[in-house]
Amino acid sequence: KPILLQHERSITQIKYNREGDLLFTVAKDPIVNVWYSVNGERLGTYMGHTGAVWCVDADWDTKHVLTGSADNSCRLWDCETGKQLALLKTNSAVRTCGFDFGGNIIMFSTDKQMGYQCFVSFFDLRDPSQIDSNEPYMKIPCNDSKITSAVWGPLGECIIAGHESGELNQYSAKSGEVLVNVKEHSRQINDIQLSRDMTMFVTASKDNTAKLFDSTTLEHQKTFRTERPVNSAALSPNYDHVVLGGGQEAMDVTTTSTRIGKFEARFFHLAFEEEFGRVKGHFGPINSVAFHPDGKSYSSGGEDGYVRIHYFDPQYFEFEFEA
Repeated sequence: KPILLQHERSITQIKYNREGDLLFTVAKDPIVNVWYSVNGERLGTYMGHTGAVWCVDADWDTKHVLTGSADNSCRLWDCETGKQLALLKTNSAVRTCGFDFGGNIIMFSTDKQMGYQCFVSFFDLRDPSQIDSNEPYMKIPCNDSKITSAVWGPLGECIIAGHESGELNQYSAKSGEVLVNVKEHSRQINDIQLSRDMTMFVTASKDNTAKLFDSTTLEHQKTFRTERPVNSAALSPNYDHVVLGGGQEAMDVTTTSTRIGKFEARFFHLAFEEEFGRVKGHFGPINSVAFHPDGKSYSSGGEDGYVRIHYFDPQYFEFEFEA
């Protein structure tokens, strides 16, 4: 039976810290929550935002938490005390945010709205003057199509960004130039998540597919097809499994029991691109999925405002693909 965590509004992103003992959840309400992943007990909240929070990230040793919000700010928090350490004001909503591997450099991207362009900003947290003056050491304009999802690449040398157009770009964190550009998706990229060792990543797109790419060359490797938009996809840290969470077209009106939510998380085999399992439970599209770093459980956050933590049963670990 899954552990249920509840927000007031629909979930926008969920993220485990590196050890996996904590689960951070953000939603279309101003409150950032952190929970113990083992029993679903709420550890605390980070209060300060005044609008929907789109993204959250924790650094390598879970000292700091970074959040980006529709209140036109990106905020840095002390994880343990909940104190706000920095407030970076922007001209438009902050859509994605992330710490690099060392936790010293942060990046965030802002939306193209109200006459403002989409930008990716980089701040070095070791230099307090950048924070105080709100002057990033680098700001990359993104003219064509706005960034809808972004993550740090391996070794913090670049960021990998997915765009509204379905394009993927690799931006250098040193010079800001575009290193690689590919377009494998035909529609917006909703989510990008790296594998545990950062050698590859999975994208989730509105074009009803999730795809696997090499994180240095952006070479396209695998495709996981569904019948509906994919909002989020995550890679298992110790199995060749990928979990997809997504929307549902209105025509698939429920024919099953109404007690169980009909929105499913789907499990695919990484190599064979075959679906091998589904988990029902949400009463609205799944907006974010994440694997626990030990691979023994996963969580999903939905439009229904619930986060569900699922522990896998023994059959999952014994399951072998008959090739």
